[in-house]
Amino acid sequence: MPRITKSLFRMPAEWERQQSTLMGWPYNKNDWPGKFNNIPMIFAEIISKITKSQKVNLLINNHKSKNIIKKLLRKNNARVSNVKFIICKTDRVWMRDIGPIFIKDKNNQNILLNWEFNGWAKYDNYRADNRVNLRIKDHYKGNVINPEFNKKSIILEGGSIDVNGKGLLLTTKECLLSKIQQRNSFLKRKDYNLIFKKFFGAKKVIWLNKGIAGDDTHGHVDDIARFVKSNKIFLAYENNKKDKNFKNLDENFKILKKIKIGSSQIKIIKIPMPRPIYIKKVRVPASYLNFYIFNKFVLLPTFNDPKDKIVIKIFKKEFNNRKIIPIDCSELIWGFGAIHCLTQQEPK
Repeated sequence: MPRITKSLFRMPAEWERQQSTLMGWPYNKNDWPGKFNNIPMIFAEIISKITKSQKVNLLINNHKSKNIIKKLLRKNNARVSNVKFIICKTDRVWMRDIGPIFIKDKNNQNILLNWEFNGWAKYDNYRADNRVNLRIKDHYKGNVINPEFNKKSIILEGGSIDVNGKGLLLTTKECLLSKIQQRNSFLKRKDYNLIFKKFFGAKKVIWLNKGIAGDDTHGHVDDIARFVKSNKIFLAYENNKKDKNFKNLDENFKILKKIKIGSSQIKIIKIPMPRPIYIKKVRVPASYLNFYIFNKFVLLPTFNDPKDKIVIKIFKKEFNNRKIIPIDCSELIWGFGAIHCLTQQEPK
């Protein structure tokens, strides 16, 4: 890959105007063993909230399920006219990682980045998911690019990065540089920096250390740190020193404190972690950071936790121009993901 002096592309921040949201309908009962029954209703609730503001492109496995889904959506007062049903078989529903990542070219036209997907280098059932982007591309305006480095395809999930739309990108060493669940054995840190510069317009990459306990992606950043303004980051923080997450999240805080934009430091808002949630003796990656910003609203995961109220208050203050919509994710999180993992935005 030649030396990149500037990028031809820019990835918009999530709070910029959006055209639509990509989601998939849940069919895989193995993702929520013993708790699948309520999952379609939670999806219907999330989809319904998004339809109040924009279109939802919803991937469904077959025509047969369309009427059942419509009934559930109507039950939740969805604007069904804002739902576009696309027949496209999926293995799972985590569109943040499976779907295309949208960027803008120098003419402000949308480009669909078709990164490779390999089930987070953990699961075997990902073949249908890896074909999703090419199967749905005709439903979007914009050219498709298959990112490569030294003529090799690159595996990258949307949940492993976050951007401020103005040249800053967040990611973690645990996810992209570890030999555990290794995505791209041929890439080093400096290579990722070049890739992020080329495709996302990243002038500076902030490498946090590790993610949270229970995260089966091995360190996705969208559970621990998110841009909410170009110079402001929400950061997951654990106050209990005995908790598994305390050390890692404190390290991330120390890394961020040293980051400057020009001569000023980034503003960091600490978001408390909910108390540890165990389902069937397994710790799940519950985090308030897995929220989704879209036109006029923010969908915020909650967990029947006393801290829910504290976090809602912080979100209302910081997103004072958007309505905060809490969604109970106590059961959804048994699939090891929450609202941000399920959604992928298409910029306007």
